[in-house]
Amino acid sequence: MSDLAPLAEAVTVDPLVGHPPDYHVFHKFIARCKALPAITTAVVWPLSDVALRGAVEAATAGLIEPTLIGPEDRMKTLAKKIGVDISPYPVLQAETEGKAAEIGVSICRSGIALALMKGSLHTDELLKPAMARDTGLRTTRRISHVFIMDTPAYARTLLITDAAINITPELEDKVDIVQNAIDLAQALGIPEPKVAMLSAVETVNPKIKSTLDAAALCKMADRGQITGGILDGPLAFDTAVSTKAASIKKLVSPVTGQADILVVPDLESGNMLAKQLEYLGGAQLAGIVLGARVPTILTSRADSAETRLVSCAVAVLLHYAAHPNMKV
Repeated sequence: MSDLAPLAEAVTVDPLVGHPPDYHVFHKFIARCKALPAITTAVVWPLSDVALRGAVEAATAGLIEPTLIGPEDRMKTLAKKIGVDISPYPVLQAETEGKAAEIGVSICRSGIALALMKGSLHTDELLKPAMARDTGLRTTRRISHVFIMDTPAYARTLLITDAAINITPELEDKVDIVQNAIDLAQALGIPEPKVAMLSAVETVNPKIKSTLDAAALCKMADRGQITGGILDGPLAFDTAVSTKAASIKKLVSPVTGQADILVVPDLESGNMLAKQLEYLGGAQLAGIVLGARVPTILTSRADSAETRLVSCAVAVLLHYAAHPNMKV
């Protein structure tokens, strides 16, 4: 039998059903923020409709106090065109995307801003100064990204990591990736998140690196090297989110069928998974970068203003979970 024979295994299960088609969890995050002060946020290069509108709507909702960084004349022209008022918000002049990113990182590093928000510039342009060793926002943790998914087909908030920053993370990288996601889940109100280490199969196969990493990470959690969550893996996607699939495969675990966090093998698989859920599964998604000095609201340039609003709410909850004494 081929070593990859398990990949061809097909398990017939019912679609994930049982929840109303308009089921959403995102509104809960925004509701929780109503009792929290807005956080000062460096909004870098908001020169598209959704980027500028998203920042203004997040400010109007009481989530952030934005500082807009970019060419002032162009931002004012855009604001007039789309019918939003940016006069209440401070503006820091920057002629280029790179300079805007440097200014945003600088005011976050100094404590003037408590969060960093991507506008319409490319992700690499924003993260380059943020990840600079001596002048950026690095901590002892590895920086990682989490997609927060709200899908009508699943009753739980679903976190997918890392699908945007770490391309092919090694085991030591995944330790921080997992811990960052657990900390975020707790900030979102999941006290002991269930973490599924995804692969293509549920058994350890020396020829499939993700299964070896999954097994090692689970044992590291047993030994207290990863804390705050319940880990299991390797698990295929179906057994991570479907109790019926897990039952058919005779898997007994506190994680199977009810995972809160999906840890993917690499960026490519995670990015495809998140976007498949979005475009084919009707899911909404928000994005956040963890492991830096401040939360970084890292959304796609194609994301809606609504998605940016939820991402801001996530940043607020994450900030106050890390700094509970700052609540008023």
